[in-house]
Amino acid sequence: MQNRTTVTEFILLGVSDTHDLNGFLFGLFLLMYIADISGNLAVAAITLWDPHLQTPMYFFIGNLSFIDVFYSSTTVPKMFLGLVSHSNRIPYGGCIAQMFFFHFLGSTEAMLLAVMGYYDRYLAVCHPLRYPLLMSRQLRLTLAASVWTAGFFHSLLHALMMSRLSFCQDNQVAHFFCDIAPLLALSCSDTHINQALLAGVTGSIILGCFTFTLASYGYILRAVVAMRSAEGLRRAFRTCGAHLTVVALHYGCAGAMYLRPRSEGSLGTDRAVTVLYTAVTPVLNPLIYTLRNKEVKTALRWVLAKKVCVLQS
Repeated sequence: MQNRTTVTEFILLGVSDTHDLNGFLFGLFLLMYIADISGNLAVAAITLWDPHLQTPMYFFIGNLSFIDVFYSSTTVPKMFLGLVSHSNRIPYGGCIAQMFFFHFLGSTEAMLLAVMGYYDRYLAVCHPLRYPLLMSRQLRLTLAASVWTAGFFHSLLHALMMSRLSFCQDNQVAHFFCDIAPLLALSCSDTHINQALLAGVTGSIILGCFTFTLASYGYILRAVVAMRSAEGLRRAFRTCGAHLTVVALHYGCAGAMYLRPRSEGSLGTDRAVTVLYTAVTPVLNPLIYTLRNKEVKTALRWVLAKKVCVLQS
């Protein structure tokens, strides 16, 4: 199939059809974006600088924070431009690149959460004495490299298949960034293969990771019940509570976007869900991991005190 694209750029219609709300939305999302970047960078920096946090759990939390910084930066700045401009244009190549990075980082985060559920949380609760030995530095690096590589090739597949489609006339994307579904709705080519890949590959990643995570917590629950100890239950909840909260937010939004049946009103719903997925959830992740975690709060105070001493000297 030859590419007969005559469209050289796309026009992003934005996050809201009501332009009277643009000023309010700009201020709201700007505050959330600043909180997102500063919070996740702080968590990533602390996990690198503090020697007490050089553990498997904080290694994966640092990866998660790193992903969230770039994940929201892939879409939110372009959303800002749409809120202050009446015509938010993006070149054809830039649109494909934005779609690639969105799915690259999103699928990597989904697989990272699944890895954290089994190889980190399950081993920490069910095999606490062997945990440091089982979760060696080499295994951590191998797992992280594997999920980043898998996410890259998953997104590359969608980008290559999208680049083979033709876009002939309509170039108005009913979204605030370039995602697969709204681009397929504009194509004048046969999109059945792309739709099948979206449902099959992306859907399998979401369902597979979610099922794998649930199975991990099923084993954790069985181990906790076998302990018959209130202290064991509190320790398990303290160890897994933050991760479970992030899992519910991530897979809930991803499932609402890519696993429900498509309809004429789907694109409008996608915009609302994606705002929560890309602008709100990354803000909550560092709050969930830090405000409920005494070790991270202690490390943050230690880093701040160290910086103050350096400035005073």
